[in-house]
Amino acid sequence: MTGRSGPLAGLKVVEFAGIGPGPFCGMLLADLGAEVVQIDRPSGAMAAYNVADHRRNILNRGRRSVVLDLKKPDELELALKLVERADAVIEAHRAGVAERLGIGPEVCLARNPKLVYGRVTGWGQTGPLAEWAGHDINYIALAGALHVCGREGERPAIPQNFVADMGGGGLYLAFGMLAALLEARQSGRGQVVDAAMIEGVALQLSVVLTLRAFGQFGDRRGTSFIGGGAHFYEVYETRDGQHIAVGAIEPLFYRTFLREAGLEDPEFDAQWDRARWPALKEKVAARLRERTRDDWMTVFSSEACVAPVLALSEVEQHPHMAAREVFIRDGDILQPAPGPRFSRTPAAVSAPPPRPGDETQAVLRDWGLMP
Repeated sequence: MTGRSGPLAGLKVVEFAGIGPGPFCGMLLADLGAEVVQIDRPSGAMAAYNVADHRRNILNRGRRSVVLDLKKPDELELALKLVERADAVIEAHRAGVAERLGIGPEVCLARNPKLVYGRVTGWGQTGPLAEWAGHDINYIALAGALHVCGREGERPAIPQNFVADMGGGGLYLAFGMLAALLEARQSGRGQVVDAAMIEGVALQLSVVLTLRAFGQFGDRRGTSFIGGGAHFYEVYETRDGQHIAVGAIEPLFYRTFLREAGLEDPEFDAQWDRARWPALKEKVAARLRERTRDDWMTVFSSEACVAPVLALSEVEQHPHMAAREVFIRDGDILQPAPGPRFSRTPAAVSAPPPRPGDETQAVLRDWGLMP
């Protein structure tokens, strides 16, 4: 692990500890060089998840950790003094909780008018569901994303927690905060960034809604050409029980895939005849079951749009992933490398995940709150 570097070096962020999208946003900013101080509660934000080894909590890497009991006036005051010295705040409580704790945006902006106060929730700060509990699966359900995932005639498939927590939450919040920080440099005034995961998910539906506007995407899941309906955009099992992903949409890629797979049937010429897709899919599946995954990958060229479906235990060994160092390790802990890549101010992991509260006194001294 290297020292702090990156395009956000010099930025000071206070993160009120939470789970999911808040820590992910904090990790992204820390990876890009920001000094992120995480304020945790005495019981620990991850206490309910039985996380025994703090070093394995990858989302907390690159931070400094302070433990403060916000129910105690003197410790709440210390938290607010840290906020006074920060450029930005990350807050991921349910709507209304931060206000009840005394760390809401009105209080914080009164102490620091230039502050960018970033907050992420599932439902948003307003609306009939604002105070409801929820998780990723609930937010993608309401936003329409869960309905479109999965096979025709089957229940919706759960895409882990990538769509709402990570994309529609952490990334969405980080993007909004950086935009607000850029504006604050020009105006000298801070503001609140309200990142609702239902809205971050809705933005990710832009392509799906475009296809729907073109009449190419309906309400029946698993029937669109990018949703599993087409034979040329599908995951197929190979002889060894592994899988390969085929994404041969454009004519050149489609012809290359057919030729290299040995699929010479003229029926494949009608690529966009939806009525033929089920039968063509069966033929592709039968052909690809004839060889192993790794055998097929020696057959297909760069223009076939085919990739092996790798397990997490395999990803770092793949030649391309290894060449670009997409994954890194801290001992035996596999984790994604910081990104994106910058030509002049590269990002880096500055430190492993801290033990909660380990640097309370040091942070307070460094931020000018203790002698």
